[in-house]
Amino acid sequence: MIFYADFSARGRRRDATGQPVRKPKTHLVDPAKVRRIRSGAQMKAVRSSAGTTSQAGRGPHLSPLIQGTIGSIMIMLGSFGVGWLASVSPLNRYPLLIAIRTDYWGVVAGTVVLTLGCWILFRAWLRLGQQLAGWPEGSLRTVKKAVWAWSVPMLMALPIFSRDVFAYIGQGRLVAAGQDPYVDGISTMNNWFQLGADITWAEDETPYGPLYLNVEFWVNQLVGTSPDLSVLIFRLVAFTGVILCMVYVPKIAALHKVSGAKATWISVANPLFLISFVASAHNDSLMIGLALAGTYYAATRRGVLGVVLIAASIGVKPITLVLLPFIGLLWAGPDAGWWKKIRYWAYTLLLVFVIMAVIGWANGYGFGWLKVMLGTGTGAVIFAPVGALNALLSGALSTMGVPSDWLLPALKLIGRLASVGLVLLLIFKGKSSHLIQRMALAFSALVVLSPIIQPWYILWLLPFFAITGIRDDWQLLWVYVTTAFFIAFGAADQLFIWQFLSDLDPWVKHLSTGISWAAMAYLAFVDPRTRKLFVATLPTRLGGGAGPLRTGRRSPGATANGPGPREDPEVPNP
Repeated sequence: MIFYADFSARGRRRDATGQPVRKPKTHLVDPAKVRRIRSGAQMKAVRSSAGTTSQAGRGPHLSPLIQGTIGSIMIMLGSFGVGWLASVSPLNRYPLLIAIRTDYWGVVAGTVVLTLGCWILFRAWLRLGQQLAGWPEGSLRTVKKAVWAWSVPMLMALPIFSRDVFAYIGQGRLVAAGQDPYVDGISTMNNWFQLGADITWAEDETPYGPLYLNVEFWVNQLVGTSPDLSVLIFRLVAFTGVILCMVYVPKIAALHKVSGAKATWISVANPLFLISFVASAHNDSLMIGLALAGTYYAATRRGVLGVVLIAASIGVKPITLVLLPFIGLLWAGPDAGWWKKIRYWAYTLLLVFVIMAVIGWANGYGFGWLKVMLGTGTGAVIFAPVGALNALLSGALSTMGVPSDWLLPALKLIGRLASVGLVLLLIFKGKSSHLIQRMALAFSALVVLSPIIQPWYILWLLPFFAITGIRDDWQLLWVYVTTAFFIAFGAADQLFIWQFLSDLDPWVKHLSTGISWAAMAYLAFVDPRTRKLFVATLPTRLGGGAGPLRTGRRSPGATANGPGPREDPEVPNP
């Protein structure tokens, strides 16, 4: 259109037809308001999927919160068929449990329901992270809701994936009887086996710290030897550790400019984390929760409180002793010289020593836990690097007719020395802004170079890596694959089957393994929603993309890898 200036009596500009030209309205837009609107819209979309909805061309689907709750309920129901019960448990006399647990088809059904429940929960976890990708405002609240919704059914399940919780009962009896759990095994007590503990605990000293021995004693005094009430209380203690993790993971992540929601989703909402620390009731959750709390307070210049909490963590499981040098550096502050660092290391060591000495004096066990921790231990597992190397080399030596009984002790020694060397290197070398990441790597060195790695040992490390940032590439893929592997392993490895049904034992384990492999293949290659997650974490040259596929609009300022550099003035630079 051609315009010309026509200044009429009213002084208005007119076009070629004589009509006044209207000036376009100018709107002032507040960028912060736009971000809030977009973020709110994304979270509203996530919340609106709480029921059954439909997307164009994709059919109806349930929200991840509901999917995960269904999976958790299935895990609970399946545990009634193949979960662990003590022989003397009154629950063994319930007609419904008798019908399920003593019948071939009941055991098979329990195995199928339990295994499928694990994979429905796993898929819900994937979908939750997919829907919240970009991690807008309100994401952390949604992740915490998921942790609660998925945990509650498992609080009522029978123990699965492990029966270590029954060993806690036996160790509480040892303390109550005035025996030393750092010297005596639980087989020194009458009827120890009927209370549900595995025979591997019969002669072993306890690996737990003196503070947790007090917890075991208090549970014994509260409910006696009732196995079912004891399991419930130990589970609530373990769930306390889960809550501590849920509180402090986002706090420490914020210090590193990492999304607290993403870090909590990766670690605390992780299905293996919930199954191991809620359904299995492992006390490791309390150890990690206290360690994270101590790390947070040390990183925010409240060193005394931080060291006290780390000492409590050591009192649950002494393995967290490895964190002490790093806690001392955090306490010393970012600008500390070497003399100040040494002084704060001394403060840290002295405070922990006094706390542990008081606990040891109060229960009469002194530092017996230290002797057990420094022991070499026994055995090895094939998926630990040291264990795999032992299996490979011992097989080769046997074919050559060379004795191999010396090999495992030698590999253990090499692994231990290598881990100590790596820990020392990480204490003295590395970027000061990566101090907590260095601490996570030091912790990992002790775990990875051990001849025995249990599935829940990986969960000691996951929160520490999550709070310092896990990228949306091979790192996140490693989390997916490792979580899936240990879920499949635990679901098939730890199934309770009565001895008179022992011929069913290998078959149901094969059945569980087959379901798990089918579920993994379906999620990775077939499922139209989740398969894109796995492909997106692969390098571009392998057909992948840059990070998980977003199902919604990315919040402004977010990147494919979440929040940016993990530098923060709140984290000391020793």
